[in-house]
Amino acid sequence: MAVKASSVDNRTRSTVSICIVIGMCCFFYILGAWQKSGFGKGDSIALEITKRTDCTILPNLSFDTHHSKAGSSSSALVSPVKKFKPCPDRYTDYTPCQDQNRAMKFPRENMNYRERHCPPQKEKLHCLIPPPKGYVAPFPWPKSRDYVPFANCPYKSLTVEKAIQNWVQYEGNVFRFPGGGTQFPQGADKYIDQLASVIPIANGTVRTALDTGCGVASWGAYLLKRNVLAMSFAPRDSHEAQVQFALERGVPAVIGVLGTIKLPYPSRAFDMAHCSRCLIPWGANDGMYMMEVDRVLRPGGYWVLSGPPINWKVNYKGWQRTKKDLEAEQNRIEEIADLLCWEKVSEKGEMAIWRKRLNTESCPSRQDESTVQMCESTNPDNVWYKKMKACVTPLPDVKDESEVAGGAIKPFPGRLNAVPPRIANGLIPGVSTQTFQKDNKMWKKHVKAYSTVNKYVLTGRYRNIMDMNAGFGGFAAAIESPKSWVMNVVPTIANMPTLGAVYERGLIGIYHDWCEAFSTYPRTYDLIHASSLFTLYKNKCSMEDILLEMDRILRPEGAVILRDDFDVLTKVNNLAQGMRWDTKLVDHEDGPLVREKILYAVKQYWVGGNQTALA
Repeated sequence: MAVKASSVDNRTRSTVSICIVIGMCCFFYILGAWQKSGFGKGDSIALEITKRTDCTILPNLSFDTHHSKAGSSSSALVSPVKKFKPCPDRYTDYTPCQDQNRAMKFPRENMNYRERHCPPQKEKLHCLIPPPKGYVAPFPWPKSRDYVPFANCPYKSLTVEKAIQNWVQYEGNVFRFPGGGTQFPQGADKYIDQLASVIPIANGTVRTALDTGCGVASWGAYLLKRNVLAMSFAPRDSHEAQVQFALERGVPAVIGVLGTIKLPYPSRAFDMAHCSRCLIPWGANDGMYMMEVDRVLRPGGYWVLSGPPINWKVNYKGWQRTKKDLEAEQNRIEEIADLLCWEKVSEKGEMAIWRKRLNTESCPSRQDESTVQMCESTNPDNVWYKKMKACVTPLPDVKDESEVAGGAIKPFPGRLNAVPPRIANGLIPGVSTQTFQKDNKMWKKHVKAYSTVNKYVLTGRYRNIMDMNAGFGGFAAAIESPKSWVMNVVPTIANMPTLGAVYERGLIGIYHDWCEAFSTYPRTYDLIHASSLFTLYKNKCSMEDILLEMDRILRPEGAVILRDDFDVLTKVNNLAQGMRWDTKLVDHEDGPLVREKILYAVKQYWVGGNQTALA
């Protein structure tokens, strides 16, 4: 009888155990449903449970700035990590693909030596680029437009070379930027007022602009308050740190030059292009440089040229050039503009403005294609390391003369969330209007979740922001604000050619291959975002190299947000901690069962000359 009673007790306990397991499963199923729903008391419970999972590496991650601290102490690491040492202090402003010593090995013809020349794998640095001693966080916008801490860019050469042109002045421990330029010593505002009397800048028709040979980017800096976003570029040359100054001011800029390869931007991208005494030989090479501007200029867009040789009859003495030379140069520019079917809409003082026609049908001379060399490429956006040629990029076909080639675009901000014409017209394979709208909605949801972890994302604390795998620009659109701007990078190996659609939204960006260094100075971005980037580059190049490049361009105490598969982010997290990033790995906003996770990170503060901070 005792044996029989024991058997009954066992069956009873088994039944109770099964009931408990079923009950717990039901509870956590309901809990997960509450967490996914986005409301209800279950949210706080689910959040508390999530905090206790292995996904949280550093629960006290701080996004605050400290400026001069040598770096906060880390919690015990979950596994041994590779420690990256600081590079020697001489690399503080290292730009791998525009290294001055390497550049001198290449031909000077057509500025080839100022183009991208990246180091081979065996010459890449595997150390952390040190900030200069005394480095501090930049001033908040808009003060940063006018002031830059001297310690961040300790180079005074421009204060001497451009003293009478009001580029930059050295005052105590800061540089002050009065807003002047070679062609606008009285200030960029007055210069832009002159442009606005001809070009519709105020009504949102002009949103994206290209500044070729930008100097310290004062033109782009002062366009920002008129809601115009300029992509500025200049070479790394004798005008030391001009692009670095631009980015320290909080103005979009990259190191670049019109040389032998195409610009890393899509066709029909910019509403306006600008050259203010930029020293580009526009009439040379059969008009190749003007033809490249034509490729990236939107139908109906404007090209502004100020300085030599415009209105040479009046200005030749001040330019210290002969009448004959200046006359020949302006005549050649006028000939190429006619060939491109640009209409000259203004010439006043030292400034001339042309407008690109809306389509080929409205260009009588283009009807006879024997008079112009058309580009043979079927994809005008395939530009990465492609040689520039003296040919005209064809425009999409239209039905009549009033139609805008490629599709009309709404004035900004209406275009930000409107379906881009490239998508509406089916020019991006496999992407529909519904796909775009779904993507837009998804990124608004993602950004809302980001701001619950990093409360500064939407505050303007992060001025210079980069999205390393931008897609349709959904992340940038979701955080769009005058307080910040986003460099939308579309990888050259991306599955879809989306950068043209990004520009049609009134955003800016660039093509880039993340197996190479980006065309910028160290410490130029406050926040770096990347979605599925490491999955995209799996088996393409080293995860370590990409992370070291991110560290190079991220400011001390700057933030990182990475979305990717859990297994991928586990490896990223391990490397990131060896780079002295404080990290926090958290679940997807839809719950812990989603494989995609989010890694938040903050780069610790440290500077050169104090390498014990990384010991």
